[in-house]
Amino acid sequence: MPELRPILLVEDSPRDLELTLAALHKCQLANEIVIARDGAEAMEYLTSSGPHHTRSQGDPAVVLLDLKLPKMDGLEVLARVKTDDRLRHIPIVMLTSSREEQDLVRSYELGVNAFVVKPVEFTEFFKAIQDLGVFWALLNEPPPGSSRHAKS
Repeated sequence: MPELRPILLVEDSPRDLELTLAALHKCQLANEIVIARDGAEAMEYLTSSGPHHTRSQGDPAVVLLDLKLPKMDGLEVLARVKTDDRLRHIPIVMLTSSREEQDLVRSYELGVNAFVVKPVEFTEFFKAIQDLGVFWALLNEPPPGSSRHAKS
């Protein structure tokens, strides 16, 4: 049985981070949740560079990516991941409060796997995160050949 891959959560809002973590923990997912608080830190994790140069090999099961981030925004992270042959197979879910059509269109042009607008209401937000966690960590089948990215 393949080992569980982590979920990379890229979020700079302390409130949204806390709510997202609570929702993911309530699902009782066994996946490790790795947190990056800006786009640059997310890229360092994904490329095993900077402070993440010694991390365990293996790509995350999914990246939950905020759109508005310091240092490097979500669209730039998405563009870099989807143009890197080593990373482009990683599913990315844009998780944002933006309802701007241009953000939605640009995200899909760059190859996002899903675009989820964060519900304002607490219980809706909680449910949306739980559904995302279960789908991407447990139900989604990664593409053939990506099993080399599971932890060994």
